[in-house]
Amino acid sequence: MLAKLSTRLAVRRCAGAGTLVLALLGAGLPAARADQPQPDLSRFYRQKVTWAACKGPDMPKDLQCGKVTVPLDYARPRAGTLDLALARYQGTGRKQGSVVLNFGGPGGAGIPELAADGSEFMDLTNGYDVVTFDPRGVGRSSPVTCGEGGDEAAAATEDSADLSHPKTLLETLRKAAAECARRSGPVLAHIGTVNASRDLDVIRQALGDRKLNYLGFSYGTRLGAVYAAQFPHRVGRLALDGVDTLTEPLSEQGVAGAEGQQTALDDFLDWCTTDVACPFGQDRRAAGDQVVRLVHSLDANPVPTGSGGKFSGQDLVGAIGQALYSKQLWPSLERALTSLIQDGDTRGVLNFATAGDALSGERQRGNGGLVDPQDVPVDNLPTALMAINCADDPDRPDAAQLTKDLKNLQAAYDQASPVFGRYRLIQLLMCYGWPKGTDFIRDRVKDVQSAKMLLVGTRGDPATPYRWTVETAARLGPSAVVLDNKGDGHTGYTSSKCVHRKTDDFLLYGYLPPNGSSCPANGEDWSGTTDTAGR
Repeated sequence: MLAKLSTRLAVRRCAGAGTLVLALLGAGLPAARADQPQPDLSRFYRQKVTWAACKGPDMPKDLQCGKVTVPLDYARPRAGTLDLALARYQGTGRKQGSVVLNFGGPGGAGIPELAADGSEFMDLTNGYDVVTFDPRGVGRSSPVTCGEGGDEAAAATEDSADLSHPKTLLETLRKAAAECARRSGPVLAHIGTVNASRDLDVIRQALGDRKLNYLGFSYGTRLGAVYAAQFPHRVGRLALDGVDTLTEPLSEQGVAGAEGQQTALDDFLDWCTTDVACPFGQDRRAAGDQVVRLVHSLDANPVPTGSGGKFSGQDLVGAIGQALYSKQLWPSLERALTSLIQDGDTRGVLNFATAGDALSGERQRGNGGLVDPQDVPVDNLPTALMAINCADDPDRPDAAQLTKDLKNLQAAYDQASPVFGRYRLIQLLMCYGWPKGTDFIRDRVKDVQSAKMLLVGTRGDPATPYRWTVETAARLGPSAVVLDNKGDGHTGYTSSKCVHRKTDDFLLYGYLPPNGSSCPANGEDWSGTTDTAGR
């Protein structure tokens, strides 16, 4: 194991699967296909990044910040621009360029993650500047928001705990989507992974790199795969950890996510009920039933929070989901649940809900330039998460079809997990009322003719099932090399010495493990032959 597993990183990286999903939104039009004639983008590709000390009380002194400017719409580059916020730790060794990190989400801002957890990546500074960025619509880069529309959508989902009034709910979602578009401005129509990938190529050039070296986690693997499909000849060394699906619609992803989170909850309860301090007692079967009853009770009667809001059963489900991504969080989750059950104290569980009271207000928003971190809308993470997922998903069932299918879908989700089922089913409704997303990812991210890429899949990953790694590798073709991590938790780089070492060996030296090689559950075995196929 690493000397210290970053629990902040483990929690935030999993936003695509477990973040509190209450803002029901989504947007995005398909970007122009990469093989079509493109307008003149040369002025964007002539940029160089100017670096300076990062502003803010939580910014490390040696972390530098900068920006690049990208077109709002790549098909019409004269129609407007936006600035993307970047940060880096300078390399200390013999540098071979930069390695760009994406910590996942979608909707996760890279700069605060690198500022908080940079120590996890310092080995990479032996060969690279370690760079991250806030993608378009996220963090300091023209952040999107739903404001009061998100509040209304959240209330609708909580008031319809059994989804018994789908027509009323869908109408509320349609109005909320319009409010998201109004408050977010033009960036919302141009959000999504296809455009983020094109931004990534502008960043690569602005950093002075001939090819992109990249480490992506969870959703960041989707971004890396899309980049490899759009720019195969500019792929340097790409490592993808916690591999996302490229083909499953949101409805099927939700079932897989519910099953994975239920398995993780079962493992937690197996552990908890061996401890006399477990708030659910020592009867394992009864403990599972108690969790379900607690969720239903809080949905029916939410409890007040210290900030004046209400904490519902679905809020609890979101918080538990976050805490289950790392075993190191289990003792804290046990204590937080004890405080909630015995004293009605929500502070502990709220600490796990990274979206927190994300829908409770709105701050000033920028309009194309970089946004001060204090001005990022408080609902930016869940808003961006849904907006990007919807922009990437072409499925748009109409109201009649959704209403017809809802009972069967609810039964399937409840069977996948009595705790997480409804929470994940809501994802199916998120994109209602928004334009159809791009079909580029499903149809064209395959058979990639690029340099070799390292794909890390973790057997016990509750957010990105191991089978997604295998399926995505087969889809990408011979360029994809799979590393099978036998451990648990979401992603492997910060929890397994073996994964950490093999990933660093690839990024720094081009050494790839043989396809299908593995890391043991304890993460300690660093043995295994390497080749140089990724050089």
